Amino acid sequence: MRWATSVLLTPPLLILPLMAEALPQLPLLSITSGNSQQDYSVNLQILLVLTMLSFLPGLLMVATSFTRVLIVLAILRQGLGLQQIPPTRVLIATALILTAFIMKPVFEEIWQQAIEPYLEERMQFREAIQVAGQPLHQFMLGQTRKADMEQFLVLSGEIPAVQNQTSKPSVLPEDIPFSILMPAFLSSEIKTSLQMGFLILLPFLVIDLLVASILMALGMIMLSPMLISLPFKLLLFVVVDGWSLIVSGTIRSFYL
Repeated sequence: MRWATSVLLTPPLLILPLMAEALPQLPLLSITSGNSQQDYSVNLQILLVLTMLSFLPGLLMVATSFTRVLIVLAILRQGLGLQQIPPTRVLIATALILTAFIMKPVFEEIWQQAIEPYLEERMQFREAIQVAGQPLHQFMLGQTRKADMEQFLVLSGEIPAVQNQTSKPSVLPEDIPFSILMPAFLSSEIKTSLQMGFLILLPFLVIDLLVASILMALGMIMLSPMLISLPFKLLLFVVVDGWSLIVSGTIRSFYL
C-alpha cells in the first residue's frame, strides 16, 4: 500500500521544504495579562497548507473515478428498491476503495516520476509539480468525451464556436489546462455513469412491471408492487452474481 500512503502524504511532503524557510507571520490573537501582552501568530505557509487540505474532497470528485463509481452504486441501490441499505457511508467507503484500485497505476506513476525524484533532491519543486500532473492529465483526458471537451473549450474562448472542417484544432490535447479539463471530465463522468445506470435499471424495471401486472390481474390493487418485487429483484441479483458484474463492469469502463 506504498502508493496509497504516498498519495495521502504528497501535498504535505511537497510543501514541507517551503515551510522551513523564513516566511511572513500573520497575527492570530493577543493575550494581555496585567501590563504584559503576548502575541500569537500563524505561519502563512501552514495556513495555505490547511486551506489546500480542505480542497482534497473536491479534487477527489473532479479528478478521479470517484464520481462515476459512486453514482453507479447509488443507482444500483435505487434500482433494487433498498432506500437505506447499504447505508450511504458504506457506499462512499466502497467508492473510495474502488477509486483507489482504479487510480493505482496513475498514483504509482506519479510516485515514481515525481515524488521519489523530488524527495531524493533530483528534481526541483516546480518541475515535480509539472511532472506529477502529467499522469493525472492523461487519465482525465482519456475519460473525457470529445463533445464535452469541445463544449468547454468553446465556453472558455479557447476555440471559436464554429470551425471549418479542414482547419486544424488550435488547442492540442496535452496543452489543455486543468481549469478546462476538470469541468469537461466531470460532465463526461456524469453522462457515462447515467448511461451505465440506465442499463442497470432495465432488468429491475421489467420485474416491477411484471409484478404490477400480476397484482392488477389478481385484483390486488391496494398491495404495493415494490413490496412484492423486492425479494425477486434480490434473488435475481444474487443468482446472476450481480455485485461482481457491477464492480468488474465499472472498473473495466475506465480501460475501454
